[in-house]
Amino acid sequence: MKLISWNVNGLRAVLKKNFLEFLDAEKPDVLCLQETKCTPDQVEQLWPAKYTTYWNSAEKKGYSGTAIFTKTRPLKVKPHIGMAEHDKEGRVLTAEYDNFFLVNVYVPNSKRELTRLAYRQQWDKDFLTYLKKLEKKKPVVWCGDLNVAHKEIDLTNPKANVNNHGFTPEERAGFDAVVNAGFIDTFREFETGGGHYTWWSQMSNARARNVGWRIDYFLTSAALRPNLKRAFIRPSVTGSDHCPVGIELSI
Repeated sequence: MKLISWNVNGLRAVLKKNFLEFLDAEKPDVLCLQETKCTPDQVEQLWPAKYTTYWNSAEKKGYSGTAIFTKTRPLKVKPHIGMAEHDKEGRVLTAEYDNFFLVNVYVPNSKRELTRLAYRQQWDKDFLTYLKKLEKKKPVVWCGDLNVAHKEIDLTNPKANVNNHGFTPEERAGFDAVVNAGFIDTFREFETGGGHYTWWSQMSNARARNVGWRIDYFLTSAALRPNLKRAFIRPSVTGSDHCPVGIELSI
């Protein structure tokens, strides 16, 4: 089973670029999108009919939002995490399959002046609680734009970014808590080296120079480690300031 996650930075925009070509070439069984920035009625359904789509759009128009495209219909799909303070921005979409839960998430950005860092810390705690609650029923696969580079190896200039949003000690501690709770960073199960990024600034020709950050992830419950066959990043896929990431599971 091939699962892909991609922050498209506006689905309407990427549909005019290379989205359909990417879908045809990659042929994922499940595609999780973040930052869709639209409602389903605002996009023309150009993708293959074999994909059933599920949406969680933000209350604020043109902002945030998640979607799941899936070939196999889930048993159930649920938006949000059930906490009013977190459930207005369309950030979480959970699909239940026979053997696991799939959680698609667009984690809040702490903002350049760290004006949302306190909220982000609360989000991290509450979201982890949500994941562990799901895990009591079935193993969990979760993916998305987590808006944090976990280790120094996960961004080009760690020393210069220590207190910048996306690499503050508080945000990194939130990721540590996830790992300590038993979730596996799938990409690091296969690749321990640096230079692998999923987001690049649109300034200073950063992408061409590969000056980037790894902030998009697939994580799984430890119970699924034997089923994990591959984890990968698709840096050659353009259309957004993020690139797709994915895993293959024997499940």
